[in-house]
This record gives sequence, C-alpha cells and structure tokens, in this order.
Amino acid sequence: MELFPADWLDVFGPETPLFELLARGSALYFGVLALVRLMPRRTGGELATMDLIFVLLIAEAAAHALGDYSSVADGLVTIATLMAWNYVINLLSFRFPAVERLVSSPPIQIIRDGELLRRNMRREYVTEEELTAHLREEGLERFDEVKSAHVEGDGKITFIPKKK
Repeated sequence: MELFPADWLDVFGPETPLFELLARGSALYFGVLALVRLMPRRTGGELATMDLIFVLLIAEAAAHALGDYSSVADGLVTIATLMAWNYVINLLSFRFPAVERLVSSPPIQIIRDGELLRRNMRREYVTEEELTAHLREEGLERFDEVKSAHVEGDGKITFIPKKK
C-alpha cells in the first residue's frame, strides 16, 4: 500500500476539459433552477429557492470531487462555476426586478379578512389543519383574527392579524 500517489498531477491536474466542466455546471445550475421554480413554494422547505439550489449543487459537486472524479481540480472548477452563477444571479436579481421575478416566487395570499382562499391553498398544497397549526404558532386562535396570510416565496406562511 502506497502512502502517496506516484504522480501528484493526476490528483490535482484537471482531467476533463475546462469548457466541458463550465458547461456542465452551468447546465445543472439553470436546469435545477427552472425545475425548482415550477414546484410549489412549500416543497423547498424553509430555504429560499436560490439557497436550496446552491446548497444542493455544491454538495453534489463536492461529492464528485471527493470520489467520482480522480482529479480535485475538476470538482473545484465545477464548484467555482456554481458559485459564480449563484453570485451573478443574486446580483442580477438585486439590480433587475425582472430577473428577481424569474428566480423567486411572489407571495400568494391564502387568507383575506378571515376568509380562507381555498383555490390558492390548493395551489400551494396547504391544508386547513396545517394552516391552523401555523396560526397557533403565531398566538392566534381563529381565522377571523387574521387580516391577511401569505405563503411567501421561500415557503414560509406569514400572518397579519386584524387590529383589536
């Protein structure tokens, strides 16, 4: 059993063409972004869509760098590509509202003046029991105490209580 590799270039030198790694990382980033954007907001859990995609892809690229690739450089290039796209998309979504609308879901109202908006609840797969549990977490007992409730872009449910 050898302690060190015979050729360190095999470990740290890239074995896949650079453009291929950039193309693969970019295709994965935008492919997963498009697919996640089509899913209901609540599916992503408590992370914002962009954060979920970023964490998912970084973990996958790091796993390949640790095992599937025989070159660490391939994994680092893929991770750097993902990080660059995440930075660029966040910057563009900050500067241009149209980009923000493409990558983030707007909030959707599920309670208006104490009345449940069942169509919107179905669209987001929010059950009345689940909504009641979130209501209790906010210290409210009944739906008629709520002026407005929304499923936010990151999947959280927020409430605006009626003034007493």
